[in-house]
Formats: sequence, structure tokens, C-alpha cells
Amino acid sequence: MHIFGLSARQRFFAAAITSVVVLAACGDKSPPHMGDMKVPVSVVTVEPVRADIYIQLPGRVEAIKDAQIRARVNGIVTDINFAQGSEVKAGQLLFVIDPAPYRAAQAQAAAQLKRAQADAQSAKLLAQRYAGLIGAHAISRQDYDNAVSASAQAQASVAAAKAALQSADIDLGYTRVVSPIAGRIGKAMVTEGALASATAATQLATVQQIDRVYVDFTRSTIELAQLRKALASGALAQSPDGSAKVKIMLEDGSLYDHDGKLLFSGISVDPTTGQVNLRAEFSNPDQILLPGMYVRVNLPQGVDEKALMVPKQAVQRTAGGINILMVVKDEKVVAVPVTVGLEIGGKYVIDKGLKAGDVVVVEGFQKIRPGAKVQAMPWKVPGARPAGAPSAGSAGASSPGAAAPAAAAHTESGKDPQSGS
Repeated sequence: MHIFGLSARQRFFAAAITSVVVLAACGDKSPPHMGDMKVPVSVVTVEPVRADIYIQLPGRVEAIKDAQIRARVNGIVTDINFAQGSEVKAGQLLFVIDPAPYRAAQAQAAAQLKRAQADAQSAKLLAQRYAGLIGAHAISRQDYDNAVSASAQAQASVAAAKAALQSADIDLGYTRVVSPIAGRIGKAMVTEGALASATAATQLATVQQIDRVYVDFTRSTIELAQLRKALASGALAQSPDGSAKVKIMLEDGSLYDHDGKLLFSGISVDPTTGQVNLRAEFSNPDQILLPGMYVRVNLPQGVDEKALMVPKQAVQRTAGGINILMVVKDEKVVAVPVTVGLEIGGKYVIDKGLKAGDVVVVEGFQKIRPGAKVQAMPWKVPGARPAGAPSAGSAGASSPGAAAPAAAAHTESGKDPQSGS
């Protein structure tokens, strides 16, 4: 029956029934539930790796030699013979203090020595004459004894005059102030015409030898006890070099090119701080390390043969200050609280809360929450070589603590330029 052959009322009911049928048909194709969607995330599977374990401590750079140039005689500074901030040699003339009064004192001491020598010669001859006369009983024994004593006193006066002349020579030499060591000199702390005082020990300049430097740092007794326990339990193995080499990180976060040598570890504890003093020595050919500079010292402790490491960006911090990792289990995200240890080559060592084989989310945190279903995809390390390309087994050699190619795979920064995670 054609619809146009129906009355108006019949056509209305037919249209209504058709609409209901269409809606019912559409209702059979309901949209999928949003909870069934899987959010793509980038993940890594945690596997044990060998890692050198170190502790990072604040340190301060000290010059290996630090000479304060001070006045040793009184007088007016008449000349300055160096360029401020330049390299100077040992024995190089730096300052001249007015030598005129000390030349006069030297001349006077020299004259007194000659007079004493003349008196000594006269007394000696008199004693020799008396020695011949005493045998003939021509003089008394008392006169002979007095002559011998006078000769001895004259010789003592000569010795005193020589010492006075030597002292005058030393004072005159002190008017020419020379550098006691080779190194870099700082600013001149006086100018020509200034009065230098030996009594006040006026400081004229400072010379520092910095081709090699010391780095002083401290370590708590608690950390020493923890290290001993870890080594005793076998959790850590002793480093092959006996923990003798030290690395430092500069203020800009870069690693210093030259390794240092640990010189000593203090044998006593500071009772006020509970710290033990340590010192390391570093080569400083380019003079990058300057006295007074603060650095971070990486002190090797041992080797963890089964360290669990994740990229830095995988570690999330809650408002309560708890570190968590997003772990994928049965295609769902689970927030796992963890204890974060050292940072090695752009990765964190996870001390507690993680086990080998766990799948950890590295990118895609903005779209997920605990309990959400995810589609795990392998994380592509930024800057990684394509498959089949030769890899540099020593990629992590410059990273503190990276000791094996297995650990070198964890040295990237973990930043994704696209996701910004």
C-alpha cells in the first residue's frame, strides 16, 4: 500500500511508527564505553644492571699552595713589579720598600765589625806578649790573666758585630719582596707610597699555586656506618681501585674532565657536626677550578651487581613528598611508592619498591591515572641510534658511576621533546 493513498491521519501514524523503528535500530549500536579505551604510553622493562655506587658530597676547592705576601720590615712602598692576576715565578721581585735606612744600618754594622776586629787584634797581641813575659816573671800572673780575658772578650765582640751585620743584611734584603712560590698572584693590596709595617704584618698580595688543587669535603658517620653494613652484607662489592679515585661535578652541572685522588680520610670525628674530614687532589691544567669554588664530589663506594634503574622522568612526586612509579600490571596502571637512590647517567637507582621485570611508564602521564587501561609501547630513547647501527659501548663512561655497557644504556636524560613529559 503506497503511503500517498492513505488519509492524513493514517500518514501521521505511519511516520511516527517509522521514526520509532529507526530510533530502535540506532539504539542497538550504542557508543563504546570510555573506560574500555586503552591509552598509549611509553614504558621500559626494568632489568638488573651492574652499576658503580657513589655518594655525592659538597666540597670546596683549596689552592695546593697559598702564600700571603707580607711586609717584614717597616717602610714606604716605592715600587710594584708585577701585573696583577699574572703568573709569577718563585723568587720574582714583587715589591720594593724604601731601602735607604736599611743601607745605613748595614753600613753602621759593618763599621762596628771592623772596630771590633781591630780591638780583638790588639788584645790578642797583648796577650801573646804577656805570655812570653810571664815565664820570666816580668809581669804578675794577674796581668797575664787580664790580657787573655780581654782578648777573649774582643773575639766575642767580633762575633756579635758579625751577627749584627748579618741582621742588617737580612733587613736590607727584606726591602726587596719576592714571591716564595710559583703561581698566580692576585691584586696588589697596597700602592706605591703606602706605609708597610712589619709590626702589623701588612699584607701586600697573595700568590696561589693552582695547577693542582685540593678539594676538601666532609662525610657523616651515619653514611660510613651504612657503607660498612652494605659491604659486610654483600649488597655492595668493594671497588677494584679501593675507592681511591674521585670525580667532581662543577657548579653548572657538568662533570670535570680530570679524576682526582683521595689523599686521606680523617681518623677523628668533629664532635660538633658528627662529620669526618676528607681531602682529594685534582690536576688543574686549565685552571678551571679556582680556590673557594664549591663543587659536588662523587666518592665511589662499591659496585651493585643488580641495580634497578629507571629514567629520571619516570619518577613522579606526590604533593605529600612521596616518590612513585606508574607500573603497568594486567594492562592497568598501578601507582607504586618507591625509595629513590643515586642518580647515575640520567637514571635513578631504585632502592625499594621495584623488582626486576616490572614495566614502568616513562611517557604519557598526562592521560592516565591509577587504574586506567593502557597500551604499553617500548620507550624510544631520545638520540638513540637506529636498529643495527653500531653502538658506543662507552657511552656512559663520562657519567659518574657508569662502569659497564649495561649501565651505559641508562645514561640519557630521559626528556621527550614531543610530549614534554
